[in-house]
Amino acid sequence: MSNRRPLVTCLGVSLAISALLPVTAQAQTESPDFMPGLLGLEGEHSEIPEVLTTTRLRQSKLRVPGTTTIITGDMIRDLGVMNLVEALRLVPGMVVGHWGSTNPVATYHGTSQYEQRRLQVQIDGRTAYRISLADVDWLGMPVALENIERIEVSRGPNSAAYGINAFLGSINIITRSPQDTAGVEAYTSVGSRGHLRTFTSVGDTDANKSWRLSYEKRKSNGFDNQIDGGEEIPFHDGHDINNFNFDSVFRIDRQHSIDVRAGVLDGVNEEDLEKSGKLGAITNPDIIMDDYYLHVRFDGAFSPDHFYHIQASYQNQRQRQRWTVSFPAEDLNDLLPPSIPPFPEDQGPFIADLNEDLEETRQEIELQDTIIFSDEFKLVSGVGYRKDTFNSETFFNGKGDNHQSRVFANAEYSPFRWLTFNAGGNWERTTTTDEDYFSPRAAANFIFNSNHALRFVFSRAVRTPDAYEQNPDWSYTPRNVQSPFEALDGSRILVEDLLDPTTSTYGQRLEEEWITSREISYFGQFNLEKAILSVEVRYFNDYFRDMISGFINEEEWFIANNVNLEQEGVELETSLDFSGTKLRATYAYLEQEGSYIGDPALPTNTQDKVVDLLGRLSARDSGSFAWIQDLPMGFMTSAAMYWTNEVRDTRFERADFRLARRVDKANYSYMLALTMQHYLNPKPWISPDNRIEDQNQFFVEAGIRF
Repeated sequence: MSNRRPLVTCLGVSLAISALLPVTAQAQTESPDFMPGLLGLEGEHSEIPEVLTTTRLRQSKLRVPGTTTIITGDMIRDLGVMNLVEALRLVPGMVVGHWGSTNPVATYHGTSQYEQRRLQVQIDGRTAYRISLADVDWLGMPVALENIERIEVSRGPNSAAYGINAFLGSINIITRSPQDTAGVEAYTSVGSRGHLRTFTSVGDTDANKSWRLSYEKRKSNGFDNQIDGGEEIPFHDGHDINNFNFDSVFRIDRQHSIDVRAGVLDGVNEEDLEKSGKLGAITNPDIIMDDYYLHVRFDGAFSPDHFYHIQASYQNQRQRQRWTVSFPAEDLNDLLPPSIPPFPEDQGPFIADLNEDLEETRQEIELQDTIIFSDEFKLVSGVGYRKDTFNSETFFNGKGDNHQSRVFANAEYSPFRWLTFNAGGNWERTTTTDEDYFSPRAAANFIFNSNHALRFVFSRAVRTPDAYEQNPDWSYTPRNVQSPFEALDGSRILVEDLLDPTTSTYGQRLEEEWITSREISYFGQFNLEKAILSVEVRYFNDYFRDMISGFINEEEWFIANNVNLEQEGVELETSLDFSGTKLRATYAYLEQEGSYIGDPALPTNTQDKVVDLLGRLSARDSGSFAWIQDLPMGFMTSAAMYWTNEVRDTRFERADFRLARRVDKANYSYMLALTMQHYLNPKPWISPDNRIEDQNQFFVEAGIRF
């Protein structure tokens, strides 16, 4: 890459930390009089964090083949995080923001415009990203913060374990067991910009079963205003969502159990006509959401060292988005195909209703088998099948579907206590391209003093185009057409006819994207006399080939496998835990360089823009700092700082402060809290319409549990 001086500096510091920490630890054993008891080197008192998701094996961070961030539910709640996507600011390299009308976006290392198409997101192992667009609807994610046990974020390609969409990484949101939440709980928070969130749950547990029924409401007025023509005008960009969840575990015997999870989510995501309206909209194109899912998992064991699960899920996501348009007859004539004669241009405006309704259904089944042959050799393997169905009059002219089949495996082999090898891969076939693909991963972990590991990881991953990119049939069908244009009621206005045929790639076949990733990372845990210090440093070099970039809208459709990218950077995650005190810090530095490999006939400025599109959400550096402190009399305080620099020439800088008190009684407990979010940089983040007038945002929380 062209300019490596800042990266070399960061890498030098990181590798110095990686190299010196184990050496320093060894020095303590040779000099017992120097700060006696500072370090416990043998690991007998150590509790190395375990990772559940990265390879599908339960592994300690010493042996996992890659870097994984673990965000606990307690940390989310103690820091006063107000919604799910905000918790991802704690992940090194993750950019979180909003686009359109307050639609959340979260991406790891960018490589996206606004649609987050290259991350695998799961809830308890169930695929949760959208079907036809391979996007993530964070507003409609059917999980409440109170039900989260932990979030595991595998940073780096994880297609070897989870297939095509785990291109840049994977996120698994793991919910709390109903056994741990028996009783009745109620919570509410209210605050600035119309924020309202309420949560209630009831559950019970006994020797044979446990269950939980919960309800959550999320409501917000969105940003304060938007800019139009240099003037501030109201912004219609709030949301009001209701989320019901049922979680249960039924124990058949000591070796078999069944988990049953179900949920229903409905609500409205407000879309502003000035920001999101199309084709002369005169009403707000709000999105009405109506989703549900059912997830059943059977766990069994042949022995303590040989166990398996079979899980099946069905989910349906339906959005209704409708609005009214009005524009002059002369503009209508420009939209009509040559086969329809033009209308007189003096007959008043064309007024009709349009829609972008979409219904998506996913059916998925998976069998996974785990065998622990010995402490030295472990193997997980399995097969899976998924059918995605989508139905939209506008985007696909009816129904369509895709099918995916996969076989996966990962072996962990430790020939010595100080060395662990991981080798795994995922073979997958998809009807999106009618091709099959193999995504491998290999890693070697060198383990020192039972508390330190140096990892070397190589992986390749693939992402195929989603249904909308590959097989669009986009049109608008006017309904309720007013006189004198009634003849057009129910007719299709093809978007393809609106595009410039000299530049349009509409309907052209796309190929898969590839990433080759190399990682060197270090994890170390130091048992101080009164604290535990954890340090994790990751250096990565990723090469992307045949990336899909371009423009998709009703005026311009130009996408192709036309960009190659190289990314290089360093990430740091560290924590220090005392009794009653938790400190945590992250930092990420990223360099990205792209080159255009598409049609050379394209103008140079357009080629440059296509390359730049894959960098518009890539942050050069970002980080966070968090401090959680227990105080006497049940009080607790926390402070957090988040910053992200140079995304679309904007910076995000915010400090959060929270004061809470928890009181435990014999039969119940209650909690009160006040949170303040202070925006150090008052300028809009990512988009000029993401405007917050008051730099200080306040939130009050109250909860009770029986």
